[in-house]
Amino acid sequence: MLTLSCKDVGVNCDHVCKAETEEELMEKAKQHAIEDNHFSEEELSRPETQNKIKSFIKRT
Repeated sequence: MLTLSCKDVGVNCDHVCKAETEEELMEKAKQHAIEDNHFSEEELSRPETQNKIKSFIKRT
């Protein structure tokens, strides 16, 4: 199981995304960030943003 916490990424939000694959987790995180935290898809698609987010993924 993979998890990604908004707080770990630096967003003031208690949401934690969970998924079996990194691809699925990143898609869930992207949708949450756009819908609930008001990030733009453009911002989330930048390679530097993707790399930062991926660095906070936890494997359990």
